[in-house]
Amino acid sequence: MSEDGRASTRDAWRRREPRWLDKDQQRSWRALVLGSTLLFDRLDEDLRSQHGISLVEYEILVRLSESEGELRMARLADSLAHSRSRVTHTVKRMEADGLVQRCESPDDGRGVICRMTDRGDLLLRNVAPSHVAGVRDYLVDLVDADDFAALGRVMNAVADRLIGDHPERELRDDRG
Repeated sequence: MSEDGRASTRDAWRRREPRWLDKDQQRSWRALVLGSTLLFDRLDEDLRSQHGISLVEYEILVRLSESEGELRMARLADSLAHSRSRVTHTVKRMEADGLVQRCESPDDGRGVICRMTDRGDLLLRNVAPSHVAGVRDYLVDLVDADDFAALGRVMNAVADRLIGDHPERELRDDRG
């Protein structure tokens, strides 16, 4: 290979070099990863121990309650950013517990609707106060209101950037 060819290859590799995080950025990134993992694990653990329901099951009930009690299974999976098979498995378990029921879509007969039952609604109403207490204890009340607002802006910027790849996951109705 000629010297020009080697120089061209070196230039190409330099252009592929990522913009590495500096020390402060790396520290913040790792804090986000660790903090969010611990937060979601703790919220899940609390819901399981206090109410016998997982965080994903709780979120399914929340999504249903925010959608007049029912959603197509595909839309439900998209809204949770989970695979359809994972949501189907979770909904099947919840159906066995009497929290939801699945039925054919009256619109086209092809889609499947997940509908919250009265028992699911009652459970959600009983679980929500302790869940929001956990969210307050483990996050909201730990930080200054301005910092929490900044976190919201940061996560909305992330969602704005990534939602274009999956517009079906857009749940925010307060944009604007």
